[in-house]
Amino acid sequence: MKLNLYKICFLAMTTIIFPNQTGAQEMKKAPIDTIFEQGEVNPYGKFFTGQTYLTMLNPNDEVFNAPIGNVTFEPGARTNWHKHSGGQILLVLSGEGRYQERGKEIQILHKGDVVRIAPSVEHWHGASPDSWFTHISVETNAPNNKAEWLEPVKDEEYK
Repeated sequence: MKLNLYKICFLAMTTIIFPNQTGAQEMKKAPIDTIFEQGEVNPYGKFFTGQTYLTMLNPNDEVFNAPIGNVTFEPGARTNWHKHSGGQILLVLSGEGRYQERGKEIQILHKGDVVRIAPSVEHWHGASPDSWFTHISVETNAPNNKAEWLEPVKDEEYK
């Protein structure tokens, strides 16, 4: 019994003295006004540069076949280059963002903008360098829409 008590005390003390040493991503609250919850740290983070958060508003299922996610980007965060076999629609809720199709100019995005991305078009999207950014992502033509993740967007491409 004493050994367990010592273990508990040790763990409690190391948590107090060394917080956030577990390797877990720290969640920050976006300083922007948006209608949906920010969500948790994005589980697809390996396909992004910087920190993003995800709330699935409608997970893909056999009834609606419409995956809809609320994605929040910290300043400078962005997706890798990628494409969706069935296309994608982005509905901008807040902040300032960026969108670019391969070989085209970067578009600046603001609240109320709608981006319609045709099937299999290589693109990336994310926050501007100095602003948080939130958008709704709608995957179209589900259930056969598959994302293909490509290389990260280089800093030179982003700026």
